[in-house]
Amino acid sequence: MKKIRFLMIGGFLGAGKTTTIGKLASHYVAQGKNVALVTNDQAYDLVDTHTLRAQGFDVGEVPGACFCCKFDDLVETISGLAPNPNQLPDIVIAEPVGSCTDLVATVAEPMAEIFGDRFEVGPMVVLLKPEHGRKILADTPGKGFSPKAEYIFLKQLEEADAIVVNKADKLSQEQQQTLLDQIARRFPTVPAICASAKTEFNFEEVVAVTEQPRRQRDAMMDVDYDIYAQGEAELGWLNCQIKARAAEPFWLDELVVQLVTGVGELLDQAECEIAHLKVLGQTLDNAAVANRVASDSQTDLSLASEIQALSADLLVNARVAANPDQLSAIVNSVADRVSGELNITLTVENIQSFRPGKPEPTHRKGQ
Repeated sequence: MKKIRFLMIGGFLGAGKTTTIGKLASHYVAQGKNVALVTNDQAYDLVDTHTLRAQGFDVGEVPGACFCCKFDDLVETISGLAPNPNQLPDIVIAEPVGSCTDLVATVAEPMAEIFGDRFEVGPMVVLLKPEHGRKILADTPGKGFSPKAEYIFLKQLEEADAIVVNKADKLSQEQQQTLLDQIARRFPTVPAICASAKTEFNFEEVVAVTEQPRRQRDAMMDVDYDIYAQGEAELGWLNCQIKARAAEPFWLDELVVQLVTGVGELLDQAECEIAHLKVLGQTLDNAAVANRVASDSQTDLSLASEIQALSADLLVNARVAANPDQLSAIVNSVADRVSGELNITLTVENIQSFRPGKPEPTHRKGQ
């Protein structure tokens, strides 16, 4: 039986993992390979899953906790994407939770040791998010997150087999080189490149690093799980659905942009740093996605529908350094305001709002 190549693309919340995974999957499909994707989150009902499925990919979802804590669910989900030996994917690309680290010891190594007859485990590729990376690596004041949340950001880079500075199209050559120099000083054994999944700048190099063998390690990275847990718990998680209905056609793109912008403005006023804020708007045939990845960034319409509609179903995913109740109140307040401004009835439903619990890995090499 052939082995499935298992590849994880990690990185902090808002680093561009979904876009990168979609581009990688398209690259391998164009080569005639069978590709399956697996998304992961602390909550249920993910914008990322809907976005990738809309691109035509076979996507499994592991919700409710990170891969390390739901290792068995990860393996079962992959098995569900391969119903018989004649339909095995050539490659499974997995997108772990953006606030998760220690994935080599808790996912990659156990996958290779326990299921080495089924999987060829590829390198741990981590995307560096420039919006926060430029502040954290330079150790500048007003970095947005507490030292405990920054601990997770830096540990993600430390465990990488390769680092990709994503969204390089938004950086000058000087800024790109500064980040590469900062990475080299902190993590001298980890190769790093600059690229942009969105514009495909240097994307052939991204493909090249994913095809390298994983690094052989003498020992697993040291992780303080108390600091790790406290850093994750500082982030408020919110997922909810919003039903949009109107008597007159409305522009779907305008609606998702106004929701993200409005929520972002109130979070700025409350001095709550955004890790990632996404709104997906869908009709039967079209979709729009707006997002914001830091408090000092602008709303980005990452997927435009360019349509008017009388109704749409919206999905909101917010990851913010805020109290979950405060986050819920802000989303409801903005929905009420935008409803009046655009003359659309917006009904907020199925809110999940919480702080992640302490990670408890199913397996961890070295323990």
